[in-house]
Order: sequence, then C-alpha cells, then structure tokens
Amino acid sequence: MKKNICVIMLTAIFMLTSGCSSLKNITNPKPNTGSEQSQNSDGISKDTKESTSTYTIKDYYPFKENVRYEFQGIGNEYASYWTTVDYLKNNRIQLRTNNGGTETVRVLENKDGILKNIFTREETYFREDFTSKQAAKEDILLKEPLVKGTAWTSAKGKKRYISNVDLEVKTPSGIYKALEITTEGDGFKDISYYALNTGLVKTVYTSNGLEVTSSLSKLQENSPLTKNVKFYYPDSTGDKIYYVTKKLTFNTNDITKALIEKNLKEAPIKDTQKVLGPNVKIKSLYLNNNVVYVDFSKELVSEMNAGSGFEAMLLKCITNTLGDYYKVDKVYITTENEPYSSGHIVMKKGETFNVSTKGITELKK
Repeated sequence: MKKNICVIMLTAIFMLTSGCSSLKNITNPKPNTGSEQSQNSDGISKDTKESTSTYTIKDYYPFKENVRYEFQGIGNEYASYWTTVDYLKNNRIQLRTNNGGTETVRVLENKDGILKNIFTREETYFREDFTSKQAAKEDILLKEPLVKGTAWTSAKGKKRYISNVDLEVKTPSGIYKALEITTEGDGFKDISYYALNTGLVKTVYTSNGLEVTSSLSKLQENSPLTKNVKFYYPDSTGDKIYYVTKKLTFNTNDITKALIEKNLKEAPIKDTQKVLGPNVKIKSLYLNNNVVYVDFSKELVSEMNAGSGFEAMLLKCITNTLGDYYKVDKVYITTENEPYSSGHIVMKKGETFNVSTKGITELKK
C-alpha cells in the first residue's frame, strides 16, 4: 500500500521543471490589464483573463542546467520532494525526482508546441542517459496555444486542459503569476500551476475528500546532484579488499562512466591501490535486465601486470563497485567488445562476474 501511495504521488508531480527566475514577488513581465481578481483558500488569486498573449511553452517551462527544486508537501508523506536535471539534450530534458519513497527519472520533450513526457523509469538510483528513449505511450503535459480552454487527453485517457491563466499563486518561495492546468478523472482532480520563467510552482491533488499539495519552497541555481558511491580497492599488500564511500558531484550532462573511471584510477589513501591503469578507458557502461554491461579498452589487461590472485582481486573491485552503484548482483566485463580474457582468467561469452562483499569492510579516509 505504501508503494502504491508513493507511485500515486509521483504521478501527481510528474510535470516537473528545470528553469528558474527570481523567486521574490511576481516576476511575470506581462503588462497588467486590470482584470479583476479574487483569492481562494489555497492562496491562489482567480483571474478571468483568457490569454497569455504570445508566450510559448518555453517561457513557462524553460530548460536549464544544474537547477534544484525543492517542494514542501502537505497531506501525504510523499508530497515533499526535490528534483534535479540529469541531462539536457536539444529539446529534451531528463529530470530526477526523489520524494523520500523512491527516485524516478523522466524524459520530457518540447517540440511543435507540445510538451510531453516520453519516458519514465522508477526506482532509478543511478545516472544513465535515457534522453534517446521513447515510451510506447507518451503523455502530453502542455499544449499551445497557451490560452484558457486549450484541451487534450492525458495518456490515461483523462481530460486535461488550461483552466485559467495569469493567476497569482502563493508558495513558500514567493508569489507567482501562473498558468493553471487541470486534469480530471473519476473521483479526482489534479491541478498544476506553472509560472512564467520558472516552471512548476504548485500542485493540488484532490480525491474523495483527500487533498495533497506540493508548493515550491526553494530553487537553487548552480546546484549539481551529489551521490554517495562505494568504490572498492585492494589494500597496499594485495591481501584484502576495502571499500571507500566517496561523494561524487554530477553536473548536468556529466558522463557517469568517466567519473567512475577517474575514481578507479585513484587510490584514495596510502593503504589502498589503484584498480585501473592510467590508460584504461571505460568505453561503454549501462544496465540491461539487471546486469551491468561494461566494456573496457585493451589496456585493462595489458596494464594490469598482476598475478592470478591479484588480478581476480582487481576484477572483484570492478564488479563490486559497478554492482553496488547499479544495485545488481551481476556484471558482464568485456574488453574491446570481447569477453574478458587474460593469461589467467578466460570468460565465456555472456558469462558474468558476481558481486561478493563478504568480509569486506569500510576503510575510513
């Protein structure tokens, strides 16, 4: 039941953003037309304006690197969350959201006057570029023209439409002029508010007397993602393996394999040894069907310069590091797209190395 509620909340907040502007007071540069307003109990001023003039989705949903949004939630333990930007490629953006129950990535595309969710992957605690992926069924989040009454159907067949424009929306981070997007279904209503030059600033989800709100509380620029990653290293004598927890910083569009490669080439303290030689390259790294696939350059073997026992130890360090990062038990290691092979160890095609952490302890830096 807990997981189901978590998934529901992620569905309710999937229209995330990655742009920013000043968070103090109203930042919408649109001229005031003097339309009358009244304020409801949610701190949202009702406005009868019918149009956002010549604004486009890009104005209400700007894509920007290294931005972190934090939302304050009321009504459900998963209503509070943060989101960052993993990748930004042309008209696509990959967002990472953590609501305390799970971490989910989504790829959004802004094209031809339509913003849509084209890929979603839940329980994704590792970084991988999914911007080239395409879901079987896409979900339209916003559609031009950005005027009251523009309507479309969500991926689940529910009515979604622009229910109002230029509303004043109060959040812990400030007051915004926003678009109001409503999704209606059997027994529920999901309303999202998008502010000019900022993006999503508030959501209100109601169903059978339940009301859950998420409101923007903080927006941080130049705020890359940080992750604690375990790296495994042999000790200075080559008799034992330790792991060291490192805090890695991932800027938008950083390549995960490059950061892992860099850290495996560095002995963190004097009591450990490097795992990879100086010229070794990780040529590809990805997860498929709960197996990590990693392809190294030929230098993995030529620069190893180790006896069979120490070679097995180095391979175990690679396996444990990658397996722990992707949270799986099997790692398929190849060199130049061929199964791993050296003078001591020869693997068959498709044969994997298994993660094993028995007897391995943490070495404090």
